[in-house]
Amino acid sequence: MNNIAIVIAAACIAAASNVQAADTTAAQKADASAAQKKRVLLDLSSETLIDAASARSVVGDAIPASVWKLYPPRKWGFFSQVSGGFTADKICVVTARVMLAPLTVTNGIIMRPEERAMAFDAKPNATHDECKAIARAKLQEATEAVVSSLVKR
Repeated sequence: MNNIAIVIAAACIAAASNVQAADTTAAQKADASAAQKKRVLLDLSSETLIDAASARSVVGDAIPASVWKLYPPRKWGFFSQVSGGFTADKICVVTARVMLAPLTVTNGIIMRPEERAMAFDAKPNATHDECKAIARAKLQEATEAVVSSLVKR
């Protein structure tokens, strides 16, 4: 009888620790999510090349936590812009620009960038989907250039 009580008590303790671990993990995810929401990532890209949500996702995913430790989200924000399109000769031309700039009290970006980078590309006879892929790649490249100038990976 005592052995059964010990087994039941051990099972209850194990279950309680799993619940506590799940609560801790949920709390950590909530904290990370709250930190993500505080980050200012502004985008003024051409919708034909990349939509604003995708651009913010590309930029946000490329910025490691170490950048946010050096440049806190309450004081700094990232601005991105992808522009371009097709020329009359059917050449896809893309320009991507990313910059880290200080924020105003209302989370507007002050156009005095701390760091900035641009990436360019052109591809003749590209399809619209290929041009979108180039835009995404160039935005990633510009973001990585800014990040690499701010911190060592």
